[in-house]
Amino acid sequence: MSMPGTGVLVLAAGKGTRMKSETPKVLLRLLDEPLLYYPLRATDAPDFSGRAVVVGHGSKTVSQYLQNAWPGTEVVVQQEQLGTGHAVFTARKWVSRFERVMIIPGDVPMITGETLTRLNSRHLEACEDCTFLVFEPSDPTGYGRVLDTEKGFRIVEEKDAREHEKKCGRVNSGIYIFNTGPLLEQLENIGRDNSQGEFYLTDVIHNLCEEGKRVGIMVCPDPDEMEGVNDPLQLDRVSRIMRRRILDHHMKNGLKCVDSETVWIGPGVSIGDDVTVEPFVQVWGRSDIGSRSRLGSYSIVRNSILGENVHLSGHVVICDSRAGDNSVLGPFTYVRDGSELGEGAFAGKFVEIKKSRIGEGAKVPHLSYIGDATVGKGSNIGAGTITCNYDGERKNPTSIGEGCFVGSDTMFVAPVSLGDRSYTAAGSVITKDVPAESLAIGRAKQKNIEGWARRKRKPDGGGE
Repeated sequence: MSMPGTGVLVLAAGKGTRMKSETPKVLLRLLDEPLLYYPLRATDAPDFSGRAVVVGHGSKTVSQYLQNAWPGTEVVVQQEQLGTGHAVFTARKWVSRFERVMIIPGDVPMITGETLTRLNSRHLEACEDCTFLVFEPSDPTGYGRVLDTEKGFRIVEEKDAREHEKKCGRVNSGIYIFNTGPLLEQLENIGRDNSQGEFYLTDVIHNLCEEGKRVGIMVCPDPDEMEGVNDPLQLDRVSRIMRRRILDHHMKNGLKCVDSETVWIGPGVSIGDDVTVEPFVQVWGRSDIGSRSRLGSYSIVRNSILGENVHLSGHVVICDSRAGDNSVLGPFTYVRDGSELGEGAFAGKFVEIKKSRIGEGAKVPHLSYIGDATVGKGSNIGAGTITCNYDGERKNPTSIGEGCFVGSDTMFVAPVSLGDRSYTAAGSVITKDVPAESLAIGRAKQKNIEGWARRKRKPDGGGE
């Protein structure tokens, strides 16, 4: 028995030959997300009861992406890529679970959830056996034309169309909703008598009309939503449109861009109130930027959370990490691999922080590497400090307590700890734990050799 509701079948089996890439087309990046991300996001709504993706070229790679990023999405493998009709036929067992199925190409990233929801509602209200989305681009070249017939519609692919048919400006989007029963019946009957030698899903439309079934269309008013991606030029065009759409959305909600033409923000980014972004900033992945923060020029934020009133001074790269409220980073700071800066913390010039926690109000001002470490509240890390965390086999931890003062050019040979309110002398190599409120000095005793420079000179008085 069919499940109530509309299932979504995404067709993502094609190689994308015109992309000239070994990467499956649906995994090529658009604003740092795979093309396949976008139709999946657009159908991630209560209106749809289930979802599957038909994969083919690069099926293992695409399946792995789906497993990691979209758990619960089922995968159907199309061993031979013999057209859209064959792809749906391959998924017929999955399709039969639902009363209705929406079919979407995997390479239409501009489609919105609102449009798909309206299409689903239109199909239900009209009580049709099939409803499909059409649009009228400024140049219909390359698209299948949607022609009127006495009994309904016929879709003719560009390569099969006659010259007078090519003059039709109404084209097929490749997005359909079918009642499952009529669809499965017609899939058994379609042939491949066309220039491509493929099984066209569009033939199902014609056959349904010929049999007197109810077939309707819905016109999408924004042709940009239907923009497909088949080559690098189209990928670039869609990227620019998508980038502008995302920026306009955030700016309407209060984002301030000093120069929006140089700013790139991904589709999964959340931005709070009154945030300012300087030129040449990139924000990607599942990043969340807190209210009143300022992102300085040439900074990159990826899958990271910035609290409120965070200031990236510029040239900051922060990945998979967190920066607490009122923290300051940069310039030229690299924070990565699950690091966390507490409220009011500071990581300054030419500092790298990896898999570490910098406590509330703590400072790492310049020229330091802090890896696999914990720095306590209010501690100050002097210039040139390095946590020597790797012994050739393991990454070892360093623990620096609260209120510590670490002298410049201190080397912590991990595993090692520094107790609360302790000090290290500049130039020290710390190999043993330091008790609280102690001063650790770990450097060679200075020795002055008087007259050394004079004796080093050659007998003739010349220098080297």
